[in-house]
Amino acid sequence: MSTKIKNIDKSQMAYQIRRDIVRMVHQVQSGHPGGSLGCVEFFVNLFFDVMNHDPQNFTMEGHHQDMFFLSNGHITPVYYSTLARSGYFPIEELKTFRKIHSRLQGHPATLEGLPGIRVATGSLGQGLSVAVGAAQAKKLFNDDSIVFVLTGDGELNEGQIWEAFMYAAHHQVDNLLITIDYNLQQIDGPTTEVMNMGDLKSKLLAFGLEVIECKQGNDIQAVHDTLLFGKSLLKKGKPVVMLLHSVMGHGVSFMEGTHQWHGIAPNDEQLQIALNENPETYGDY
Repeated sequence: MSTKIKNIDKSQMAYQIRRDIVRMVHQVQSGHPGGSLGCVEFFVNLFFDVMNHDPQNFTMEGHHQDMFFLSNGHITPVYYSTLARSGYFPIEELKTFRKIHSRLQGHPATLEGLPGIRVATGSLGQGLSVAVGAAQAKKLFNDDSIVFVLTGDGELNEGQIWEAFMYAAHHQVDNLLITIDYNLQQIDGPTTEVMNMGDLKSKLLAFGLEVIECKQGNDIQAVHDTLLFGKSLLKKGKPVVMLLHSVMGHGVSFMEGTHQWHGIAPNDEQLQIALNENPETYGDY
């Protein structure tokens, strides 16, 4: 049950997914490119290498498959592109992103029955609680697979996230790998100015979590190695948190490192620049 596709080059797939992201957002002049671009290496490694899952036999229950939940649900461009590229639904369907009656809504939704989506997310703060519950359910059913969840660092402003951290640690939900997209940006500005987290690692450790860091969150190999290290720490009594030091807008020069591209679509000229910086490798939709 793995999506390790023969002869795939993860670095080349990252280029293709970045093309998908900017094209999807551009075509409807709506969406969230910044955070999506910054998490590409994470998604490529997770879905094409690290996570044990079967796109052709997706079920809502996810028995004996690893599960993923996107808590910061606004970054659907990278999520949808990765799901399509790994075989959950036809790549052509990316053309329908954010359009009326599309299964590819602006935030993940379950009503439309899109394979790969198990819960509607994007009301920030809630996705981690869902992931904790799913991980506990797996333990109750003696299911040895893992639950992965991604949150944003701006999302940590939500109190429910910290309740979920506390709950997961107390109940030793040790089949759960939490990744925080630690790009230091959120919709209203730098996280240090909006709501400074201070020494985040120390806070997480104080809550009883196992904490690791990926200092190069946009390096394919570094993300891969850190995810595998995180997996090796599971089943030892603590949930694991990976701080992913990514760059918002990574891979598109004029979007990098600023909150200003959190939720703005590129114009025609900007789209062409972005596409020129990310060569087509696995075929545009």
